[in-house]
Amino acid sequence: MTPAGYMAKRVEKPKGFNVTQVTDVYSVSSHVNDNFADYVNFWKHNGYWLFDSAEIIRSVADDNSISLDGTSLFYYEVHEQEFDGEQWLAFDPEVSFTTNVIEPNVKVFGGFDVVTFSAGSSPECSPLSCNYMANELRTNTHCLFDSFEETLTSVSNKLFNNSEPGPYRIFAVYSTPWPSS
Repeated sequence: MTPAGYMAKRVEKPKGFNVTQVTDVYSVSSHVNDNFADYVNFWKHNGYWLFDSAEIIRSVADDNSISLDGTSLFYYEVHEQEFDGEQWLAFDPEVSFTTNVIEPNVKVFGGFDVVTFSAGSSPECSPLSCNYMANELRTNTHCLFDSFEETLTSVSNKLFNNSEPGPYRIFAVYSTPWPSS
């Protein structure tokens, strides 16, 4: 797994999200759980379309009067290959953005997410939550897989092929405390 970056998210289980075992949603995409802002136009993200540090997120929020109240901080690592629906292929972060992720001192493993990248750049859908695939596949309370092997097997067996257009990337999802300011 390769360090991919950070995101601040609101993870409360939305009303009407009827997946019994899920208590909150840690998905990488923002379709079910919101990112702290529509951040792309600030152009501070890295080549994985995440942030290299929590401090950059805090700076973007401060500079643009965006409240981080109610957000949780997440750190992500990404599998080095993506699945195009038939085979696993190597991919790289977007080279026009500098990627220099600072790993957190403390991180708590939440699980593994499968994320679509049909445009090839930013995270799009997390079918476990976006398409309610967590009702069909075994997930934890965060709407994520517990093991890399289970995630890899599910993707390799094409269980996601009819959910959203791929390719599909696997992310390890960690919660991490906000650094002291």
